[in-house]
Amino acid sequence: MTTSFYDLQIPALCGEPISMADFKGKAVVIANTASKCGFTPQYEGLQYLWSHYGKSGLVVLGVPSNDFGQQEPGTASEIQTTCSRNYGVSFPMATKSTVKGKEATPLFRWLASQGGILSRPRWNFYKYIVSREGELLNWYTPLTAPDSDRFKASVMRAVMDR
Repeated sequence: MTTSFYDLQIPALCGEPISMADFKGKAVVIANTASKCGFTPQYEGLQYLWSHYGKSGLVVLGVPSNDFGQQEPGTASEIQTTCSRNYGVSFPMATKSTVKGKEATPLFRWLASQGGILSRPRWNFYKYIVSREGELLNWYTPLTAPDSDRFKASVMRAVMDR
């Protein structure tokens, strides 16, 4: 895949498409999410990162998916309500998307092409860190929480790298 990160876009949960070109010069955390998963409380850690480092050049992007265990069965409105009411989510959210296999959205195909076979999501809440230059820096399984020291350190390196 020769597509640049900045050539990609994904439909927003409610509204206009989200263009990665809008994130030029910013570090980006992307997570495939689900509202009915044991890892769903990770929304809180993602929101913390967005709230505390957004002004420093960090974008957090949630991509709901029903690919694993049918744990995101809701409509766009239901997903939005769950995220905002239960977890205070205010970061950008994409529409419910396929994140695995041949039908994966181009964003997740790009992430897989950059991170290799092991980086492909095998469950909800895989997290990807993209540099200010649009390069995949690192990826994490759901077992690494966004509020873990390890993950926060990786995010901070991406945010502070100018």
